[in-house]
Amino acid sequence: MDARDTELKKELDATLQARRELGEEYDSALVDSFLEKVEQRIDGAVDRRVRRHLAEQQMVVARDSRSPRPTDSWGERFGFGIVSLVLAVPLSAIGGGVANLPGLLVAWAGIVGVNVFQASRVNPGLFGGRRTSGQDGDWED
Repeated sequence: MDARDTELKKELDATLQARRELGEEYDSALVDSFLEKVEQRIDGAVDRRVRRHLAEQQMVVARDSRSPRPTDSWGERFGFGIVSLVLAVPLSAIGGGVANLPGLLVAWAGIVGVNVFQASRVNPGLFGGRRTSGQDGDWED
């Protein structure tokens, strides 16, 4: 038996003893007083559970914010695309001028390969990999 249960049992015994001494005319006041004490106990238990749950949620958020993640900003993607297009022009000219069509194809295969690698690094589930939602249900006990 929990210490809080023994305290509640003592409160109930005291309420019943007071009823015997005071008589039936004080029943409603005694019951109201006892129920108020029970309600305070319940409120305290609920408050403790809510505080514990919030602390657990804050720990999860703190752990997630510390874990390293690749950046996925719009500016980085846009900048990488611009640089790829700017470098594609001279690479195409060099590849096409030196080895004609096969050189041009090799240059563009390299450009596409670098862009695919960058896209898969920034978005891990983009090309058929496992996607993680990162959202857990609330209030799991």
